[in-house]
Amino acid sequence: MRFLGLLATVLLVGCASAKAPTVAKVNAEQKNIKETLYYLASDELLGRDTGSEGGKLAANYLAKHLEEYKIKPYYTSYNDTLKNVKEAWNIVGVIPGTDAVLKNEVVVLGAHYDHIGIEKPVDGDSIANGANDNAAGSAILLELARNLKLQNNKRTIIIAFFTGEEKGLWGSKHLAERLKAENVNVVSMLNFEMLGLAMKRDYTTYLTGYDLSTMATKLNELAGKSIVGKLEKAEEFQLFKRSDNYPFYQMFKVPCQTFSSFDFENYEYYHHVKDEAHLMDLNFMTSFAQDIIPVVAKLVNLAPGEIRMY
Repeated sequence: MRFLGLLATVLLVGCASAKAPTVAKVNAEQKNIKETLYYLASDELLGRDTGSEGGKLAANYLAKHLEEYKIKPYYTSYNDTLKNVKEAWNIVGVIPGTDAVLKNEVVVLGAHYDHIGIEKPVDGDSIANGANDNAAGSAILLELARNLKLQNNKRTIIIAFFTGEEKGLWGSKHLAERLKAENVNVVSMLNFEMLGLAMKRDYTTYLTGYDLSTMATKLNELAGKSIVGKLEKAEEFQLFKRSDNYPFYQMFKVPCQTFSSFDFENYEYYHHVKDEAHLMDLNFMTSFAQDIIPVVAKLVNLAPGEIRMY
């Protein structure tokens, strides 16, 4: 995420169940999330700078998994190539809707996979691995996509992994403008950003632009608990405008908002070479994924007008 960050501590949130099938599912999801998190945040990818070899490796990894999950490319290939930087692209897949009418409405689910690359060394380490920002969000989105492919979704879902977020929301601006020019009927956009650590609050994540639409109220209603809340710091720092939801809001003027759990108190390594995978809370990430999968599955099947701007 493109904003000034601070400070530390982690609250572990576990998830367990007495029923064997649920435990097996949780374990499978945690395995998938961990694999993606640790690969994207590995030294091999050298901080995933936009247009870098590490960025290309990250893009190839995400495209390979979408193909493995039988999620087809939205365009002729998964690569949605940017115009303003050489050899950099979003990865975009699609899960077609099944309803004769609602399939023409599109819900975009996004996360940026790029980070800031090589930085000034700290204790001999110069690779800004970007585990929380945003390997974590990308890992959760990929697992969400895998599960949504198995559901009956009335609306069409676009899965978008953005590059160039750290440069100025380049990837999301590019795709939002492209979809608008193609007259795609985007009705909402949910973005997943910095979701590697729990907060010490009475809600699981916060939603940027909380008061702008009915999205937060509906998400909590569908979840049956406070899966999202309002973070005053997010309002103070105008985080609604600082992540990949914002270009979609600008283009389509529909609910386009970001989930995050970085609250300026639970992590001190924002844009820092110490933002490493082993510091992430996999129990929290898995628990959030478990919560959000059925919520989004219900969201894309809602009657028209239930998610709207105020």
